[in-house]
Amino acid sequence: MSKRFTARTVATAAVLALTATGLGVPANAAPSDSRTFTVVAEDGVAADTAVAAIRAAGGTVVSRSDEVGMFQVSSDRADFATRATAAPTLIGAAEQKAIGRKPKLDRVEQEHLTAGARAGAAGAAKKGAKLDPLDDKLWGLEMIQADKARKVEPGDRRVTVGVLDTGVDASNPDIAPNFNWSLSRNFAPDLTDVDGPCEVSSCLDPVGTDDGGHGTHVAGTIGAAANGFGLSGVAPNVSLVELKGGQDSGYFFLDPVVNALVYAGRSGIDVVNMSFYVDPWLYNCTANPADSPEAQAEQRAIIKAMKRALIFAHNKGVTLVGALGNNNEDLGAPRTDVTSPDYGADPYPRPIDNESCWDLPTEGPHVIGVSSVGPSGKKSDFSNYGTEQISVAAPGGWFRDGFGTDTFRTDANMILSSYPKHVLQEEESVDADGNIVAGFENSVFKQCKANGECGYYTYLQGTSMASPHAAGVAALIVSRYGKAQGRTGFGMSPDQVEQHLYRTAAEHACPEPRLQQYRNEGRDETYDAYCAGGVNFNGFYGYGIVDAYAAVKTPLKPNARP
Repeated sequence: MSKRFTARTVATAAVLALTATGLGVPANAAPSDSRTFTVVAEDGVAADTAVAAIRAAGGTVVSRSDEVGMFQVSSDRADFATRATAAPTLIGAAEQKAIGRKPKLDRVEQEHLTAGARAGAAGAAKKGAKLDPLDDKLWGLEMIQADKARKVEPGDRRVTVGVLDTGVDASNPDIAPNFNWSLSRNFAPDLTDVDGPCEVSSCLDPVGTDDGGHGTHVAGTIGAAANGFGLSGVAPNVSLVELKGGQDSGYFFLDPVVNALVYAGRSGIDVVNMSFYVDPWLYNCTANPADSPEAQAEQRAIIKAMKRALIFAHNKGVTLVGALGNNNEDLGAPRTDVTSPDYGADPYPRPIDNESCWDLPTEGPHVIGVSSVGPSGKKSDFSNYGTEQISVAAPGGWFRDGFGTDTFRTDANMILSSYPKHVLQEEESVDADGNIVAGFENSVFKQCKANGECGYYTYLQGTSMASPHAAGVAALIVSRYGKAQGRTGFGMSPDQVEQHLYRTAAEHACPEPRLQQYRNEGRDETYDAYCAGGVNFNGFYGYGIVDAYAAVKTPLKPNARP
């Protein structure tokens, strides 16, 4: 999920509170009495009617997404948010405002780099598929039979997979051959109080760059080229589209995410991977009594805008795949939320009512929710689960897998994929000359061509790493069974993709005992997880672990939904 693990921006960050928003005025803009808000209209309200209500409340519309009834607004009125929320045609308004609290880091994805974790971290390479030089470390490819699948269907260049993330480093030699420059877009301008100084004067990073690293890692798992160099992805011939909706620091705010989803629908993108949750609320609730009226209105706006955007993208032919989350939690019986808001104000305890609270986008409409398993096939200790939202499982890595063997707490238990060199340098695992720093030889890899062009790769773990395995299989399904659409289009109904993905997943029964504990791995009772359900569908594995080979070898059902 949204990582917040890169320490480089934290040292200087005095966080800008884009509560429920994000696509706003860069933090280095000139001071002004005007403030920025995100406003969401009520259901059935015409865009022009909403604009009129915004103006009546004292606001000026800066940008608008009519498809989802969302507007970015500036106003110099101190009471604008109150006036907008009171308008019968508007759900609410959330202000962007600066505060001085730094982001809270989530170290799940880089657990192997934390203090005390390095002992014995070398391990042996997992017995993976040997295609490109580093593929013997990709146990995930072998688990889902992607190595066999590509002999039948390696992916169709016409199939586009949107990486809705922190960006994509198109300079990596494994990403470059499959990167779609014409469709890629950046929807998340840098915000200096969050992301550090802007790299360019406009604060809008060029397409093909990634200052966070997360998106490049996700992209490599989906579709790194099988080119005899570095490593290969699940669907090595599909086109990768950068949809930058996450800040460099790892936050994902409403405006960029919604705008990216609307764009994906408009542009005919086939699959979108979403390895994050929308900040600042881990759960968005309609009327949580722990929240202020303003926070309640803000969350109702997030829920409405996200659901509209997901439905819009789905109806336009986008298959939506999302990470289930790294909170070691049953999404059908959530715990008290003690981390929200993670941004914009200090967090406070929020008991979560499952009927009126959502973890978005993974609990949104039409999203294929993916849990994480380690090399043993056991649910990763950190992975969310539960019969309510899970769809399938996929390799996401688990550093602590293999208790009692020499693989326990080794880097090789995680997911290796592409990563930007400059981010590794900022994380101090690669030096200024581009060489791997001593002590990181088993977690960072460098591959170079004869012409001196190099690619870098590192291990991460999380449901963020599981979701792109499933997205890659979805892309193979579209490649194998998609049809020409119109004069120039090509694609497949997302309902049909989803149905086939579920039908061909490798069924996996609940473990015995069903109540899994992780004491041997050093986890306390908060990690205890009960697996409900049967072989066909259960809370740990959903319909099963995705199977790329079965997906491209099994004919579509004749009566599959169109």
